[in-house]
Amino acid sequence: MNTQLSPRLGTEDPRTPDLGLPAGRDALPGFAARHRRRLLRADALTVAAWGSLAASVALWLADGGTAGVSTVASGVTALGIVAGLAGMDLVLLMLLLAARIPLIDGAVGHDRALEFHRKLGKPSLYLLLAHGILIAVGYGMAEGLDPVSEAVALWALVPDMWLAFVSLALFIAVVVTSLVAVRRRFPYEFWYVVHLLTYAAVLTSLPHQFSVGGLFAEGTWQRWCWTAICAATGAALLYYRVIQPAVATFRHQLTVERVTAEARGVISVEMSGLQLQSLEGSGGRFFIWRFLAPGLWWHPHPFSLSAEPMALGNDGRGLLRITVRDLGQGTAQLAALRPGTKVAIEGPYGLFSSAARSRDRIVMIGAGIGITPLRALLERTPLAPGQATVLLRGHSGQELYLGDEVLELCRRRGATLFHLVGHGIQSLPTAGFPRPGTWRATP
Repeated sequence: MNTQLSPRLGTEDPRTPDLGLPAGRDALPGFAARHRRRLLRADALTVAAWGSLAASVALWLADGGTAGVSTVASGVTALGIVAGLAGMDLVLLMLLLAARIPLIDGAVGHDRALEFHRKLGKPSLYLLLAHGILIAVGYGMAEGLDPVSEAVALWALVPDMWLAFVSLALFIAVVVTSLVAVRRRFPYEFWYVVHLLTYAAVLTSLPHQFSVGGLFAEGTWQRWCWTAICAATGAALLYYRVIQPAVATFRHQLTVERVTAEARGVISVEMSGLQLQSLEGSGGRFFIWRFLAPGLWWHPHPFSLSAEPMALGNDGRGLLRITVRDLGQGTAQLAALRPGTKVAIEGPYGLFSSAARSRDRIVMIGAGIGITPLRALLERTPLAPGQATVLLRGHSGQELYLGDEVLELCRRRGATLFHLVGHGIQSLPTAGFPRPGTWRATP
């Protein structure tokens, strides 16, 4: 009978079918073709992002923007308007990149999406600062006022303009606290709360865009277009960051079953829940976990599965597992989790899966706690015998976390496994040959 390794070390569950080893190369999906399609989607998203920036400027041009430039003052004001449109477009792109939209996550991955998100922070702030300064200079030149006096007059006399100043201050706070040198001085929780001010900054920036100037005047198609763009961005954030996680939490009803020690400072948290079969094949990808216990419920934890979901019976309940290393106060508290604790879940996210695979033959490399996602990935990754090589690295045998389970899975899947234990480069094999006792291979 085909069996699959249970999340409980050393046991097997005959009820869960092994995906089996494909009969031959033809039984495997076309990984190269799938990889090319993913790259094409990533390129299309890049073009769409640049296109949105061009479209935001085109809104101003379509309104006859250049026709109104007749003096130096009007030219400076026009530059300020264009900078504001471009800056706001980048802000909306940042929000979409952080919204965990499956189309973006499946094309470029969650990590790269957040990397682009961070890279857009400074340019968007510079453009918004330029918008405010150029508008104050342009209006001031037209009215014979210096920029500071003009800014004060705009704050006091123009409806909704004070909200624009508040918005700019919030954007500055978010970008400054995101700088590495500043971020390291504060705990993650402080930075996370400050970062949420981005949403307040966007909301406070919207009123003056529609009430000041004629570009988005009531009844114009530009107003409807800009409103639709802002509304679509807000809807994506609401659905993928709030509604979908809430639905997943309610659907799966995850509950902590037990917490077991795997090694010093490393624990496994086993959770039971409903309809976990829909999460099968998520090995390697990560979820956001919130353990709904006092002092923990507000802290999000990004952890990958260390064991694929396993059916417990015919009642629809299943079991899954994460393995966590104590790397700070937040993860250290997880060792005290009690059975029965409810768990909120978001995900899965990321491209550490067959979605990023481009060849039939693969190499999986893991070190320390990074070994544990490989254990789950090995369960469901389509493999023919001999197509996978697994490399595990640790300073000591105790740091090859779940190594025995990985070894068993490699034996069953026909993968070759190497263990490397030791300190420093001196432990590495030379001339391509392993040192005796350092590596262990399985057929």
